[in-house]
Amino acid sequence: MNIVWFKRDLRIVDQPALAMAINHGPIIPLVIIEPELWEQPDLSYRHFKFYRDCLKSLQTQLADHGYDLHIEIGDARSVLSNYHEKLRFTQLFSTQETWNGWTYERDKTIHDFCKANRITWHEPTQNGVIRRLKNRDGWAKHWQDFMNQPYPNIKNKSPIPPSGIIPNAKDIGHPIDDNLDIQEGGTQQANNLLHSFLFTRGKPYTKAMSSPVSAFDACSRLSAHIAFGSISIREVTQKTHQRYDELKALPKTPDVKLWKSAMRSFLGRLHWHCHFIQKLEDDPSMEFQSLHSMYRPLDDAPLEPSLYEHWKNGSTGFPLVDACMRALHQTGWLNFRMRAMVMSIATHHLGLPWRPCALYLATQFTDYEPGIHYSQCQMQAGRTGINTIRIYNPIKQSMDQDPDGIFIRRWVPELRNVPSSGVHQPWHYGHKQPIVDEKLAREQASKRLYSVRKQPYFRDEASNIVKKHGSRRRIKKAPNQLKLNLE
Repeated sequence: MNIVWFKRDLRIVDQPALAMAINHGPIIPLVIIEPELWEQPDLSYRHFKFYRDCLKSLQTQLADHGYDLHIEIGDARSVLSNYHEKLRFTQLFSTQETWNGWTYERDKTIHDFCKANRITWHEPTQNGVIRRLKNRDGWAKHWQDFMNQPYPNIKNKSPIPPSGIIPNAKDIGHPIDDNLDIQEGGTQQANNLLHSFLFTRGKPYTKAMSSPVSAFDACSRLSAHIAFGSISIREVTQKTHQRYDELKALPKTPDVKLWKSAMRSFLGRLHWHCHFIQKLEDDPSMEFQSLHSMYRPLDDAPLEPSLYEHWKNGSTGFPLVDACMRALHQTGWLNFRMRAMVMSIATHHLGLPWRPCALYLATQFTDYEPGIHYSQCQMQAGRTGINTIRIYNPIKQSMDQDPDGIFIRRWVPELRNVPSSGVHQPWHYGHKQPIVDEKLAREQASKRLYSVRKQPYFRDEASNIVKKHGSRRRIKKAPNQLKLNLE
């Protein structure tokens, strides 16, 4: 009997560990709900709620194919040890995972357990991330080759009724917050979103993804499903390519042109998904400290509690920033540009250390994917040493991305009666001033960052970072991308 350990790969279509295990004989599908994992500071109820939806979906899918999902609560090593005592299994199957630091350390203990008990642990990959990668040469080709491969499916057996009871948050001692409007998890939801994006919602994606007014509908909204594995990134990539090929065969109308542009833009985002996770796979310390060591003294800067609370609660006085933070708390999602802006404001204008801000945002994003999250947080905070420093102007972004104040008025109701001409700077209409002076704070942030970049040997370390983590298409330019971009 072989054990298939489901982590964040909660599906049966393109589930490499499941397909591999079935080819080796009888299986027990196993989910281990680890209370200690859900106590980590980067996780929250919204993640567990989405995860539980995905578990329900997985349980149904497996039962429809004749497999009963075993659900256990506890420490993974203890659970596997108990199964080993009863079954003396010799093979463990789970897809390769790059998640947070806690799971990284947990997997080390499972490796030791398997070695001590002569268990072969198979970890097939489910995306373009490569374990123990020596350098990035040829990485893009590897990613494309993997995405082009036919993905494995499993054969049907006679359906059975599911028997396991899926615990709720209360069962593992996790606090509950049901006053949320987050996405529903599960493979059927993922398939519905993918189809609607490819054929109805996605046409304006290329431009609409930047504005919070349009992005909630025009973006795919698949990120949480990919993060928890209710659908594979390979299935999404292949179906997007298929849709693009169909569009290329159609007459070149304005609509078709928009659709093709949307599919190209989306395929680029899918590629970058694995590119950023690869960074964390290669350097797990990115979760905890700045990538460029000369910025690490800034990591230890004191956290100013008042500024931090104003930022978290959406009460900075910058209308678009406050609308984004309030919308994020309620819905668990923001589009990419707004994510970048709120991180930029926190670390630059408010001078907060990046790590506490990244942790808070991790608890708020239902689609929290550590490899992407920490890479992007460090990039927006200007801590990588290789990317253009971007200091977002919250007033300019407000005017550009929500010119009529539609999104702002929805989430900051105290501004509903302010005219559109003043909604981006409501202090001119009697509302409170922002908690910091925008121009002065931006200038101070610029000086703070560039004082580090002027240090001796800064570029030497930046070049080494590019060699390890950089996209090869920019390797000659990246070390010199030291200019400031004020957005």
